[in-house]
Amino acid sequence: MSERLQKVLARAGLGSRRGLEEAITAGRVTINGETATLGQRVSSADAVTLDGQTIPSESLFEETRLVLAYHKPEGEICSRHDTEGRPTIFDRLPKLATGRWIAVGRLDINTSGLILLTTDGELANRLMHPSSGVDREYLVRVHGEVTPDHLEALTSGVILDDGPARFTDIVIHPEDDEEKRNRWFYVALMEGRNREVRRLWESQGLQVNRLKRVRYGCIFLPSFLKQGHYVELGQKEVDDLAKLVDMPSRKVPKMSPQELKDSKRRLGKKAQAPRKGGASKTAPRTAPAKSRSGKENWTTARAKSPRKPSTRGR
Repeated sequence: MSERLQKVLARAGLGSRRGLEEAITAGRVTINGETATLGQRVSSADAVTLDGQTIPSESLFEETRLVLAYHKPEGEICSRHDTEGRPTIFDRLPKLATGRWIAVGRLDINTSGLILLTTDGELANRLMHPSSGVDREYLVRVHGEVTPDHLEALTSGVILDDGPARFTDIVIHPEDDEEKRNRWFYVALMEGRNREVRRLWESQGLQVNRLKRVRYGCIFLPSFLKQGHYVELGQKEVDDLAKLVDMPSRKVPKMSPQELKDSKRRLGKKAQAPRKGGASKTAPRTAPAKSRSGKENWTTARAKSPRKPSTRGR
């Protein structure tokens, strides 16, 4: 069976779909010694190279998929390299024999919380694309007097510099105190434009001074996961993510004992304690959530989110 070249390369974690299409167009990919063309089909019998490096056939066609949940601290960036030498989320991730980790969306340097990373470029692309309708949920602390009119405007829609935007859901945190100048909310939206959560609140004359992503689609940020640490998602959780964007199940390989040992040693050297005064320290307490079936599972009970995923707007 043959598949389109850019799809196979993206699935192997060799880059984003757009980046790989640009690489093919630029002549950086060959098939059986001939320069590849965009949309060309390839099978396991073909020899594929990218930038002169032969890509093992098993990495291109083996039906496997890895996904990590990473707890990003403030102060890290989501770029793979930084000219200013700032720490990136990729500094802490386990090494891969082939392919690379692809971040599902971004968080700005002052935002903490959940980042999903995968070896499957096609999965990452679909989870990020607004047409897939996969929502993101944030815990946000807002400074200022928040009125019902503000909340109505933010869910109805406002015009930002790059077009209309809105929250699909706003829920007041159960332990929020409306008498205080700092208010706590959970907000959800369907896309991840640059600083969109902050800009939405700023459109109402309000200032966000704490922002933490607590959910992406069906995956919650686990409460046990310290800042700067990651956890591998299991077969069920990865399959649930794939179902959100109509992708088939693929095997989730387990790390070898040596890989697990190396991973723990790397985290022990690089992980830092959460910052004092960070969102994880100042946020109100939360209670465990349950799935719609009433049974607690990895993505709900261990994440200790106080509410179910928003389904509004899906």
